[in-house]
Amino acid sequence: MTDTLLALLPIYGPGLILMSVLLSCLAVPIPSSMLVMVAGGFAASGDLLYWQVFAAAFVGFVIGDQGAFHIARRGGPPLIDKLKLRPRIGPLVGRAEAFVDRRGGSAVFLSRTVASPLGPYVGYLSGALGFKWLAFTVSAVFGALIWSAGYSYVGFQFGSQIDEISALMSNMFGVIVAGAVAIGSGWWLRHSWRSFKARHGAEASS
Repeated sequence: MTDTLLALLPIYGPGLILMSVLLSCLAVPIPSSMLVMVAGGFAASGDLLYWQVFAAAFVGFVIGDQGAFHIARRGGPPLIDKLKLRPRIGPLVGRAEAFVDRRGGSAVFLSRTVASPLGPYVGYLSGALGFKWLAFTVSAVFGALIWSAGYSYVGFQFGSQIDEISALMSNMFGVIVAGAVAIGSGWWLRHSWRSFKARHGAEASS
């Protein structure tokens, strides 16, 4: 499917970008980040206009986010339970749920930037869990702005190295996740050690 979308990109341009990003925000498996980067490369060569690439990605992201939020607001927690039962996306929904539990409202912004693979599911969870619409929208729009500008600009600047850049950004995501796990583990070990020392000191004094 990726090759087909890339082949259609010079023909349908911004419209294809908008629909692809919109659908990916609804958890449809479309390589929207790759598509936006390649579109940025086409803009660098003059086949597309950069501002149209960026605008299409941003508008598609915002509409898709709002769609996921309002669909889940209507469906509520039962919708999330149904998503968890699907073998391919169930684990991602679980990861998104844990991410929201840890990060709260900031999960919306983070899942549209450094943790973008969780973005669609955080959008659904935000609606199902009753997040305030305005708070969700502000975080989601700001995150969509950064995501759209980042991927389109990378493609514009490094259009001839899209495959290498895509792999690098995927690896960077892995490093970010690993770093977060390491920091979290370190904090937990430190907290556990302090609790142990406090209990041990209390027992010794008694």
